[in-house]
Amino acid sequence: MRFTIVATYIVVILITLVLMIIYTLGVLSDKLYNSEFVDMFTKANIISENVSQIWENDISVTQDKYSDYVENSLSGTNIRGVITNTSYNILYDTNKESELIGKVFVRDTLKNAMQGMQTSYNEKTDSGQRMISVAVPVKNNEEIIGCVYLAQNIGTIDTTVAATRTGMVVFSVLIVLLIGLLSVGMSYIITSPIEQFRKAAREISKGNFSIRMKVSGHNELAQMSETFNYMCEELDSFEEQRRKFVSDASHELKTPMAGIKLICDSIINAENIDMQTVKEFLSDMSDEVDRLTRIIERLLTLTRLNNDTNALKLEETELQIIIDSVIRKITGLAEEKDIVVYADYAEDTHQPIALDYDRIYEAIYNIVDNAVKYTPNGGFVHIDLKNESHFARIDIEDNGPGIPEGERDKIFERFYRLDDSRARDTGGTGLGLAITKEAILMHGGTIEVNNSEQGGSIFTIRLPYAQDSTEGLAV
Repeated sequence: MRFTIVATYIVVILITLVLMIIYTLGVLSDKLYNSEFVDMFTKANIISENVSQIWENDISVTQDKYSDYVENSLSGTNIRGVITNTSYNILYDTNKESELIGKVFVRDTLKNAMQGMQTSYNEKTDSGQRMISVAVPVKNNEEIIGCVYLAQNIGTIDTTVAATRTGMVVFSVLIVLLIGLLSVGMSYIITSPIEQFRKAAREISKGNFSIRMKVSGHNELAQMSETFNYMCEELDSFEEQRRKFVSDASHELKTPMAGIKLICDSIINAENIDMQTVKEFLSDMSDEVDRLTRIIERLLTLTRLNNDTNALKLEETELQIIIDSVIRKITGLAEEKDIVVYADYAEDTHQPIALDYDRIYEAIYNIVDNAVKYTPNGGFVHIDLKNESHFARIDIEDNGPGIPEGERDKIFERFYRLDDSRARDTGGTGLGLAITKEAILMHGGTIEVNNSEQGGSIFTIRLPYAQDSTEGLAV
């Protein structure tokens, strides 16, 4: 990539410089040539005007007669001046050494001038010299009586253009070298962070989520670094949660499996075991299998919740129906402990709400089931349903031991238990409240827990009437 950046910069600069040199030299050359032509036309017209007033065709006198006018106009130049009559015979020539006086002198520019036009010509001689020439007619009473022809060697213009070209080429080479050095430096500045991103991505692919990018400045690369670091933090957090989940799940599955293994070993190693003892062992084994089945079912439920966040089967349902159904199912367990489970409904809570019946039923049942299991004999579990702005609010209160303030956020974590030994006695898996939270968040709702005035706990669920399952509110 660095080579590409450097090559791109150099190619762009080279193209720009070449076009600039071509344009500049073209403009300079045209300017210099045009300036010379204008100057020569001016001199030729002055000479034409002056000689027309003293016109003479006698060759014996024209050399002296025209000399002053021509020499004065061409003084200080290397321009050759020629005056001819309409027969193209030279009447005057500033080049005395040519000995062409009286001889025929035909040029294309002279032919055009004889037609009344002012013409110019630019040519390169056989010797490689650049020559320019102009010709204007000499008129007397609008009648063409002759021509003035001027010519000069303008090699100095080519020399000037060549020197300018050389200077611009040298200057361009220096610019290309400078741009090359700067582009190399810029390429390192630009590609170094990208190289760091590449190395970091490789580390992430190996499972190293602790790597972080250095953030400096406030440009786009710095923003990318911040985003990359945030992604690494999230991946690190997910990986930690995955490890913890696998560890907790393994531990939970290992316990009933160990119990089953112990029972099997006891049966195998027992001598002369009677059928009653075998039945007792098999009963214990059945309990462990039931416990193992509950753990697996809860894990599968969590997996479905995580993978199907947009697969809610929403239908218009009255929350009173769900709560009444939960109470009917939990009544048998509650009566064993002489616990009263009852509900209060506000007059304005009969408004149907779009929700997934099974998931909200399980969420409410898990909370009520925990309340009954942890509430002492003779206690109560109270469910209160009312409207709160755009939410349906469900309060589930008990008079059990309550939840310490520092533990309230942790109880929604997977496999977390306040009292591990008691939870095992009641058959708890530590997954019920995690399932509850996931289900409520999928509906765009919230769940929180506080202590009640009676010393127990109050779980508060809020479910929005306007469903948007893509937005989950934090607990």
